[in-house]
Amino acid sequence: MTQRVSKDTIPVRSGEELQQHVLEAFLRSKINDLPEGNLEIEQFSAGHSNLTYQLKIGTWEAVLRKPPLGPVAPKAHDMQREYSILSEVHPLFSPAPKPILYSDDEHVVGSPFFIMERKQGIVFDTSVPEGIKPSRELFQNLSREMVGRLVQLHSISYQETGLKEISKPDGFMERQTNGWIARYERAKTDDIPHIQELEKWLVDHIPASCDASIIHYDYKLNNAIFNEDGTEMVGLFDWEMTTVGDPLADLGVAMSYWAEGDDSEVLKKGLGKPSVTIRDGFYTREQFISEYARQSGRDVSNMNFYLTFAYFKLAGICQQIYYRYHNGQTKDPRFASFDKYVKTLIEHAYSLTRNQ
Repeated sequence: MTQRVSKDTIPVRSGEELQQHVLEAFLRSKINDLPEGNLEIEQFSAGHSNLTYQLKIGTWEAVLRKPPLGPVAPKAHDMQREYSILSEVHPLFSPAPKPILYSDDEHVVGSPFFIMERKQGIVFDTSVPEGIKPSRELFQNLSREMVGRLVQLHSISYQETGLKEISKPDGFMERQTNGWIARYERAKTDDIPHIQELEKWLVDHIPASCDASIIHYDYKLNNAIFNEDGTEMVGLFDWEMTTVGDPLADLGVAMSYWAEGDDSEVLKKGLGKPSVTIRDGFYTREQFISEYARQSGRDVSNMNFYLTFAYFKLAGICQQIYYRYHNGQTKDPRFASFDKYVKTLIEHAYSLTRNQ
């Protein structure tokens, strides 16, 4: 049976084009046995950070990742780091794409970049793709697989991989909390009520270090692809934030993207159309966390901190993106209203501090 593949690419956005002939010449010099034909380039529509392109020559397909245009935050968008992480994780975690090559030759696409395999499957983003029948069973399958794969990733012994060289598990949440406060403040464009109280609460409630694991740190439904019935995750992408750290921070970040039907409209639609996870049949955040705890055996009694931090971290990410839009470094119209979404995320995170 021919596998259905959701259309997850679009024509390359204006201003984000690649030089087709330069890139094709580079590919042919580095990769053996490429088929005849011209290089075709499209852009992946999802994602708000690194620029991601589909490359196709005849039957050969791959994915190219490069940083966004303009100045970027310190240590952000490190293509060599993401390539190295995939090199370590791919052999141990099948959804991670196989990396093909990394290059720091900025003459090719204007910045360092890497190329990885193109995995085929179904993307569930803001709707159920055409040709797939929505059902409670499908949504339950997707929910279970999302939990199970996160538990699996967290169970990998990072000490047996090259990631041990970048691991600093002690003090992870302290560094993360202070680091994201600093990033938010550097990118701030507007004064938002309660931001100082929220930042103080986070600093005052940093949990003690716990067992560390490999964490994806951008784990969300539309960063994964699945088989048709949702029982198998065949691909997981966007490994740029991956590190060794607190697995509950990874769970918290996943939940900050896992929208529910009764969330506020701005919280659901801040990144555009709401995630399909608002549909009846998907796990609630509470169910997701409970099932994660059951499978992993981890204590989740302090999840309120991790959820609060995750919404603040998401606000920081969106603020950095809006800062680039505000200063003319990107013209992507999706980012025009991110200032309103940042405000909602800050307000929501602050409201969670009142739960303790």
